Amino acid sequence: MLKSDFAALAPMPDDPILGLVDLFKKDPRAEKVNLGVGVYLNEEGKLPLMACVEEAEKRLLARRQPRGYMPMSGMPQYCAAVQRLVFGKTNPAVLAGRISTVQTLGGTGALQLAAAFAHQFLGVNASVVSDPTWGNHISILKADGLEVGKYPYLSADRASVDFEAFKASISALAPKTLVLMHGCCHNPTGLDFTQDQWREVAKIVAEKDLLPLLDMAYQGFGSGLEEDAFAIRLFTEEGITFMAATSCSKNFGLYGERVGALHIVTDSKKEADVVTSIMKRIVRQEYSNPPCHGGQIVAEVLCDEALQASWRAEVDGMRTRIRAMREALYEAGKAEGEDFSFSVKQHGMFSFTGLSAEEMDLLREKYGVYGVRNGRICIAGLNTKNVEYVAKSIAAVLKTRA
Repeated sequence: MLKSDFAALAPMPDDPILGLVDLFKKDPRAEKVNLGVGVYLNEEGKLPLMACVEEAEKRLLARRQPRGYMPMSGMPQYCAAVQRLVFGKTNPAVLAGRISTVQTLGGTGALQLAAAFAHQFLGVNASVVSDPTWGNHISILKADGLEVGKYPYLSADRASVDFEAFKASISALAPKTLVLMHGCCHNPTGLDFTQDQWREVAKIVAEKDLLPLLDMAYQGFGSGLEEDAFAIRLFTEEGITFMAATSCSKNFGLYGERVGALHIVTDSKKEADVVTSIMKRIVRQEYSNPPCHGGQIVAEVLCDEALQASWRAEVDGMRTRIRAMREALYEAGKAEGEDFSFSVKQHGMFSFTGLSAEEMDLLREKYGVYGVRNGRICIAGLNTKNVEYVAKSIAAVLKTRA
């Protein structure tokens, strides 16, 4: 009986990151800090409405446009503008039309479509992700029928990338293995490859006939909007066939609008057109077409010279604040007699503290400082009012080791 089947169902555990939000909200303590979810917060601890976004919305409202269906592949102006942002407007691949770009439901949606395309149409069955990686990477790949393995990423002291171990691992992979890599601002470690290392990676994936999937969710939050796109542009220049999942949810503050894109780099415009037709079929089967509002905002900003300049300045300001908080945490750690150099060696929104799962539990339960159990904290959740308290709390937890 169907009723028996329903009665036999067991509840699924909360997402380890999003579940922290509920715990934080229920925490009655006045002195509590949420460093769990990866959302950019300003000095006041609030998600800002970017000035360029506000202006774009005013313009859209004044036009009184109807809310019709979007094309299955997304808003053409959005796709073209984001493609120029990611690859560079003078990139030969962009000018030749050999990149298939579709609008997606955030960066997460881009990853899911990439996995579905690779498995269903390219015959890819195996994938690998970094150890550690964003937990949802594994769930997405498995849900689309891919086996998921891991490649080594962190050094033994968890303070740097173990590049030699990484190279040895991917060099041993079978052809057509999907290799998911973070284009910038590695989540959760905050540790990225250098440009020279990326050049070595490009050679390996080309020689071994691997399928790279570069996840760039935080363009602009690492070294800069252009600098953070280095790996994607390098792979394109090297003639590598690959996929890239990108997001405008973070660098536009449009988290709830789910604004992303999947880019598939091919050898010709003919191939790109075929890929786009396939992607449209997958989209039609899954959710028919993307929502319009977020894409319209991004297109309005990126297609207007003045608005784009305003946006770039705002992203620069966000990145500068994150860096300042890294320095502040490092200095506050020194004041407590602890070495928090991890915060200044890493970059982007996240830092790996080196704390164990039990220590992260203690940090939350005793001091009200919320972070992910793997040791990740979101630096953007720090501000001048809470950074010293966070440093004191982490230092107190570290002292329990003795």
